[in-house]
Amino acid sequence: MRTAASWSVRAVSVLALAVTPAASASAQELPADAEAVEARLESSPRHGEWVQYDAGSGDSVLAWVVYPERSDPAPVVVVIHEIFGLTDWVRGVADQLAAEGFIAVAPDLLSGKGPGGGGTESFESGEVRRAIRELDRGEIVRRLNGAVRYATSLPAATSSFASIGFCWGGSVSFMYATAQPELDAAVVYYGTAPDAEALADIEAPVLGLYGGDDARVNATIGPAEEEMARLGKFYEYEIYDGAGHGFLRRQDGRDGANLNAAQNAWPRAVAFLKGQLGDM
Repeated sequence: MRTAASWSVRAVSVLALAVTPAASASAQELPADAEAVEARLESSPRHGEWVQYDAGSGDSVLAWVVYPERSDPAPVVVVIHEIFGLTDWVRGVADQLAAEGFIAVAPDLLSGKGPGGGGTESFESGEVRRAIRELDRGEIVRRLNGAVRYATSLPAATSSFASIGFCWGGSVSFMYATAQPELDAAVVYYGTAPDAEALADIEAPVLGLYGGDDARVNATIGPAEEEMARLGKFYEYEIYDGAGHGFLRRQDGRDGANLNAAQNAWPRAVAFLKGQLGDM
């Protein structure tokens, strides 16, 4: 749910942002990193399940859905996986979003693309990236739209929905904002921005969260910031000094800079989603 205040255009670059004791006490628990996620999933009190949803054109997509523990309907967040496909780590992110009160749906965008018609799990590890890069933009959008239709039609859901993506999925989250005018918010974790001409189609506010040592991705921030400001669109971002690409997954990396980035970026993302989606 967009609010009038959310439509001001502003961009923020944060260098070496420290977590104060007060902020730490109120900060949300982070998603588990890649090493700890299996244990976190096994101990989660929330209901998560595998589903198959109809993505149109005779297409069926596998997805992981996690429900929050709340008594009223919840807004939906579509979790867009990295270039590694739908992994346990992405499932862990979905579980943590559910802990924050959202219905989280994480589609496997490689569904049906693997050997024997399988998805991410059917590929050899070295082949997943190649398969991700071969995905068609139109098919990606159609499959994300199918995830939205499925999740927002659940009896426990509201009609509000947002996207959040990581790495390749961060780029897709930004791209999806250009393709889905009903999107309420988009969060981009260390993903590249679309070409400037596509930004005119964005209706949703966009939050970008980036590592300082990620020049390939960060080279796209400036042009996007300039064009979004010219168009009167909301694009806010934060850059965390010393953090690398994939800092939320690799929280133990880069001499503490990745953890610092994760501790600051996750509460920022959750607050943004709650502010835009409402119904919390």
